[in-house]
Amino acid sequence: MGFWIPALRDKVMPKEFTYRGFTLDQLKKMSRDEFIKLLPARQRRSLERGFTDSQRRLFELIVERQQKGSLENSPIETHCRDMIVFPEMVGMTISLHDGKTFVPIKIEPEMIGHYLGEFVMTNKKVVHGSPGIGASRSSMYVPLK
Repeated sequence: MGFWIPALRDKVMPKEFTYRGFTLDQLKKMSRDEFIKLLPARQRRSLERGFTDSQRRLFELIVERQQKGSLENSPIETHCRDMIVFPEMVGMTISLHDGKTFVPIKIEPEMIGHYLGEFVMTNKKVVHGSPGIGASRSSMYVPLK
């Protein structure tokens, strides 16, 4: 039996998001260099090398949309799966290419520091159908439906 205080049962507070001890507001106020120091080694090394052309265009478009205040309007379509999620992106909808179509993803605070490509799978589970007529010699013994 655990210790239980009935008065606190109804006062469950939602846990505030933090990334490495910083709240979302603190992360948004940080400079880009300060934020990069908080990232894991792989992401930090990638950003210290600088943005690629596609990452730079995507980031400029995100900052432009943020300055206009149109975060919720039409999603930004991109092929840039190697872009790291920054605090400025939280609340935006980005359509990421999975190799065939653009899949919209809403950026949540928990996605900060991850690559965009981690949230859209590029392959699907293979579902094989029953063999068709004339597919092979063995399929002639499959009962027709």
